[in-house]
Amino acid sequence: MVYDEATHSLKCPKCGHGMEEATHDGIAIDRCTHCVGLWFDDKEASRLKQILGSEDLDSGDPNEGWKWDSRDEIDCPRCGKPMLKSADKKQKHIWWEVCDDHGVFMDAGEFTDYKAETLLDWFRGLIKGKRTKIAP
Repeated sequence: MVYDEATHSLKCPKCGHGMEEATHDGIAIDRCTHCVGLWFDDKEASRLKQILGSEDLDSGDPNEGWKWDSRDEIDCPRCGKPMLKSADKKQKHIWWEVCDDHGVFMDAGEFTDYKAETLLDWFRGLIKGKRTKIAP
């Protein structure tokens, strides 16, 4: 179960633990209390990418996030449907899962990386390889 009816809160689609709300500049997202992955409803990730300091929401250890990255068969925490595997168009090494109806899940460290585009990202993309769907 990805949504807890009793508490009206999300369950992490990666590890199944509860998620807590985290807010930056009036935009609230959900952050896992265990693996520290992030759930972004609709366009929250792209909106937060433009806001100074929003990377503070991504408080998890990127090395731990990397471990969870291999678990990519997950269901949307909103509707329970299987999520699509995707990657950032410019930084192909950043892999996330997408529900076209509800949002995006990023492992710990991925949002911080998503915010910072560098030449090194191109090389990381070569090392990590391709993903099945590339985000627009």
